Amino acid sequence: MAAPEAWRARSCWFCEVAAATTMEATSREAAPAKSSASGPSAPPALFELCGRAVSALLGGLESGVWALPGPILQSILPLLNIYYLERIEETALKKGLSTQAIWRRLWDELMKTRPSSLESVTCWRAKFMEAFFSHVLRGTIDVSSDKRLCDQRFSPLLHSSRHVRQLTICNMLQGATELVAEPNRRVLETLASSLHTLKFRHLLFSDVAAQQSLRQLLHQLIHHGAVSQVSLYSWPVPESALFILILTMSAGFWQPGPGSLPCRLCGEASRGRAPSRDEGSLLLGSRRPRRDAAERCAAALMATRRKSEVKQMPRAVPTTRVTRRSTQESLAIGGTDSKRELYPPATSYEASGTKQPSSAPAATSSASSSSSSTSSKRAPASSASQPKPLKRFKRAAGKKGARTRQGSGAESEDLYDFVFIVAGEKEDGEEMEIGEVACGALDGSDPSCLGLPALEASQRFRSISTLELFTVPLSTEAAVTLCHLLSSWVSLESLTLSYNGLGSNIFRLLDSLRALSGQAGCRLRALHLSDLFSPLPILELTRAIVRALPLLRVLSIRVDHPSQRDNPAVPENAGPPSHIIGDEEIPENCLEQLEMGFPRGAQPAPLLCSVLKASGSLQQLSLDSATFASPQDFGLVLQTLKEYNLSLKRLSFHDMNLADCQSEVLFLLQNLTLQEITFSFCRLFEKRPAQFLPEMVAAMKGNSTLKGLRLPGNRLGNAGLLALADVFSEDSSSSLCQLDISSNCIKPDGLLEFAKRLERWGRGAFGHLRLFQNWLDQDAVTAREAIRRLRATCHVVSDSWDSSQAFADYVSTM
Repeated sequence: MAAPEAWRARSCWFCEVAAATTMEATSREAAPAKSSASGPSAPPALFELCGRAVSALLGGLESGVWALPGPILQSILPLLNIYYLERIEETALKKGLSTQAIWRRLWDELMKTRPSSLESVTCWRAKFMEAFFSHVLRGTIDVSSDKRLCDQRFSPLLHSSRHVRQLTICNMLQGATELVAEPNRRVLETLASSLHTLKFRHLLFSDVAAQQSLRQLLHQLIHHGAVSQVSLYSWPVPESALFILILTMSAGFWQPGPGSLPCRLCGEASRGRAPSRDEGSLLLGSRRPRRDAAERCAAALMATRRKSEVKQMPRAVPTTRVTRRSTQESLAIGGTDSKRELYPPATSYEASGTKQPSSAPAATSSASSSSSSTSSKRAPASSASQPKPLKRFKRAAGKKGARTRQGSGAESEDLYDFVFIVAGEKEDGEEMEIGEVACGALDGSDPSCLGLPALEASQRFRSISTLELFTVPLSTEAAVTLCHLLSSWVSLESLTLSYNGLGSNIFRLLDSLRALSGQAGCRLRALHLSDLFSPLPILELTRAIVRALPLLRVLSIRVDHPSQRDNPAVPENAGPPSHIIGDEEIPENCLEQLEMGFPRGAQPAPLLCSVLKASGSLQQLSLDSATFASPQDFGLVLQTLKEYNLSLKRLSFHDMNLADCQSEVLFLLQNLTLQEITFSFCRLFEKRPAQFLPEMVAAMKGNSTLKGLRLPGNRLGNAGLLALADVFSEDSSSSLCQLDISSNCIKPDGLLEFAKRLERWGRGAFGHLRLFQNWLDQDAVTAREAIRRLRATCHVVSDSWDSSQAFADYVSTM
């Protein structure tokens, strides 16, 4: 009896509290009703008035409301604002109540957008709060416009920040300055623990203040947070300084900007652990000192900042030329040769043309430590031992010569000092091209000849594991920086480079991936690479990638247009470096998934077979737009799959002309290891359909391991569909449970007969049937009847497609 008594007590408490606050609410709602021209409206129910009153005073009644019985609490939930609705979630679950329907209604009424059909929403509360955070941050929603969003006791950003898993920064870095502001410090701390993915879309040129805010934001979210993925989308004209800032911060580099306050978290971290002397060696690569070419390269690339921003800076341009005094002093103390210390010597690896193995990191001695500290000290300009200033390269003959800088200053430790030195000289046309600086720094030349300062203040922190660049054109400067960072980015697990215009920089990328593979603890397991053009044919590029990354698990590669090497008529067509491609056998790799999108033109089957032979663990293969010289070449590929890829489970062909390869298709359908086969737009039934369809059905009826068959876009027609129905007959041993017959010119009467045959054979439910883009609109009544009958046998997925757009297909099947 204790439970019913407690239930009644809570109910009486609810009524007493509500009654004390309903009289005024009742009078407010009754007054407009009396003066209404249309007559009095029905007054709200007493329970609803009580619920409104309690929700309005929930700040003082929260604990009591949470203890109400489930039936009463369920009626109050729709009356709460989003803040209390979010807070009551845990209590509601304990009482067996769900708030998902309420959050879905809030999404439809306030966000006014429909989620993608490909998106499966598991928690509408998290989805709503994440979108609400982004709208409030960008100022695209007015919280005061709706009482469900407005509550003076809560901060919209702070309350919703713990649900944010993905944050998108657009245009001119809107929101970055607001997040790093002191009033939002707790918001940023919450984001650091909840945010996993950071996206940049449609970025534009930004000012120095916005970039400085972004620097602090990335430092907090990546270096001291949980962000593991950074994605950049649709940046047609990348700003070099901003792009390199995002890259270096994502790779774990950190150097405070000019005038910025010390990081509080860095101070706490340094007090909690002993400093590591090899902290930077993971990024800078093996046998390379802390003062690395990537830092010099990044410093040089920062000089591309717009002249207007340079002119707005109040600080004066230093009048001393940057020299390599500190480098020579450190080498003198360390007692090593400059070229050998800055770069590994080009020994017999390069001379013989063989692959250069990854060297182990050089041990850090006390001498090198002292040299590093000595190099950062300032020396008088009048010192007798000071070497002559390094001459700058001229742009072209006839230009004004380089100017000799004199003064009492010396090399600066600040990156921005150098940026403005170079920018000031750039106005006079006296510095070398930035591309030459970047390329020279990574092509084996002595980086000290560039005269660039080291970033001694740079520290190595936590880095991301997934990097994605979609439609972001990479200049030579940006590509060089990316490649050098990749060469030692051991925490990177997945890399996506999509339509970046790499061009000849693909060779730098391959070199950096080879260097990364040689690093201890390399975690790169997925690589997605696509571009319009490639200087290497796609199969040679695939072979080079597989050789460079033998531990890769997933490789997706696509090239839309043939390379220049495929056209012998192109003059002066220099081949790639000898260590990139070669005739040597590919070592065994760990590939499990391989997806290839080919340009037009016949592909050499032996090259593809060499990759397949080395990929014994391959489980999924997808070939898109592949063309072979003859059906025999295609048969050679299939025979290789059968002999060497015994673990292959899924095989997909898209946009391939297999009309002359019917015997090879039958060979595949008889393979007892494949579980799923896709022939998408492969023109299977273009020739000899009357003879080929029975042979195909017979092969499938004898295959008990094939679970899925996808045949979209093959002009199957009604006759082909009815022939395919025989696969599910009583004498069949097929275990097919997924069938895709989309875009196959199927009419309603043929689909209805197909459904009747399945009913006659009584096979029961066999899984999924996809019917997209067929001619089912020609007879809607018959189509509905056919789908009704099919749904008793399988799960049907269809659409309302306008078949009048497929006149060409109709003519071809008449």
